[in-house]
Amino acid sequence: MPKRPAKDDPESKFSQQQSFVQILQEVNDFAGQRELVAENLSVRVCLELAKYSQEMKQERKMHFQEGRRAQQQLESGFKQLENSKRKFERDCREAEKAAQTAERLDQDINATKADVEKAKQQAHLRSHMAEESKNEYAAQLQRFNRDQSHFYFSQMPQIFDKLQDMDERRATHLGAGYGLLSETELEVVPIIAKCLEGMKVAADAVNAKNDSQVLIELHKSGFARPGDVEFEDFSQPMNRVPSDSSLGTPSDGRPELRGASRSRAKRWPFGKKNKPCPPPLSPLGGPLPSALPNGPPSPRSGLDPLAILSEISKSVKPRLASFRSLRGSRGTVVTEDFSHLPPEQQRKRLQQQLEERNRELQKEMDQREALKKMKDVYEKTPQMGDPASLEPRITETLNNIERLKLEVQKYEAWLAEAESRVLSNRGDTLGRHTRPPDPPASAPPDSSSNSNNGSQENKESSEEPPSEEGQDAPIYTEFDEEFEEEPASPIGHCVAIYHFEGSSEGTISMAEGEDLSLMEEDKGDGWTRVRRKQGGEGYVPTSYLRVMLN
Repeated sequence: MPKRPAKDDPESKFSQQQSFVQILQEVNDFAGQRELVAENLSVRVCLELAKYSQEMKQERKMHFQEGRRAQQQLESGFKQLENSKRKFERDCREAEKAAQTAERLDQDINATKADVEKAKQQAHLRSHMAEESKNEYAAQLQRFNRDQSHFYFSQMPQIFDKLQDMDERRATHLGAGYGLLSETELEVVPIIAKCLEGMKVAADAVNAKNDSQVLIELHKSGFARPGDVEFEDFSQPMNRVPSDSSLGTPSDGRPELRGASRSRAKRWPFGKKNKPCPPPLSPLGGPLPSALPNGPPSPRSGLDPLAILSEISKSVKPRLASFRSLRGSRGTVVTEDFSHLPPEQQRKRLQQQLEERNRELQKEMDQREALKKMKDVYEKTPQMGDPASLEPRITETLNNIERLKLEVQKYEAWLAEAESRVLSNRGDTLGRHTRPPDPPASAPPDSSSNSNNGSQENKESSEEPPSEEGQDAPIYTEFDEEFEEEPASPIGHCVAIYHFEGSSEGTISMAEGEDLSLMEEDKGDGWTRVRRKQGGEGYVPTSYLRVMLN
């Protein structure tokens, strides 16, 4: 984006630069939409999926723990079944062994009755214990079968169903995230399309012809085009008697020939910037005449030397009276009235300076009114402040107002002079292109030809760089001098919301609903400079406008 404000940048007047700035703005909006897409994807997709992924991990872990607990219960039941089975087996063997021992003692004739009874009781006890182990094994087996059936037919299917449901929900959520990708892009597609359309419009707005005209308006000099170079016949001898009108003619009656080195330096538009040499002057200060009796008068003849001196002094006087600094590298006297610039550029700079002085004057007047009101308030309510403390500021403001009024009058006078000079140059150009044919070579120059030549000499002498006090400085700068131009094109337009009667200096009246061109934005003082379609510029209250910038 441009670093300087549009009103300070002369290149902002060109359509190619305006189009480039517009494209930069559209690219900025385009980038903003891409940032919006990135933000939506990070918040609505990435963040949500990451959060849901953590929830899925916790749920998956819980289901696995539930499956492990069910499996551990089944394994515990199987261990108990194995223990009851081994106990039943052991009790059966011991019962069988006790029964065999009792039977052997019963058949033994040497065994006592007490031993036989004791063996029978032991066999009966072992048999009873085996019966209990059998019942316990049967119950444990039945319980294990029931738990095993519940594990494989109920618990595990439920856990797998939960895992399946969890995975399906994960896939559904992921699919929704995929959908948000396209939806986020589709939301910004219309805005991006508008940005691209704006870029196309900005590209189509480049107008090479208009840019050329703007460049011409910025840098046109206002100089009049030079006239035709008159033919100087050196083949005829000069037999004119010396008189007061032939200053510079040598005593022998022969005119001093003007060679190429004595002719006025031409300012070619694309040549090198050489300082023009001043014309040769006669002892009385006028340029040497070169008119021949049998040829058309040269641009240097036909004017009294005193008139030439007065014309040169007129062109030099305002420059020498008001110069402030010297531009040493170019040898050009930089003057306060900008007379070192070409006429058109001088007029623009004077207009710019006059508008700045008017703005400063209006600001000082507003400040004076505010100080007066503040002083009245202090006088009515002394506890708010001392009225005497405002006197220095009021005095300073009055001095500034007087100074600015003098400067405004000075710039108005210079501007009127510059505008008359521009108009006279235009008139000279028109008159030069529509002048009557030259008189015959044998006819002497009459008063009309003298006056025409005099006007040409006046113009050329005004364009001639004066030599004052050894200062060889041209009146006007070179063709390709970097002129400082004034932004004259509107920066927008505005509509008047209310009626305003511009009664004070620097303001302009406007009607409600009137369309105006915006020339300068509000600087913070509540006033905006506008231009009416009927002509005329001035300041109006910013609160009375609805402003639309370009």
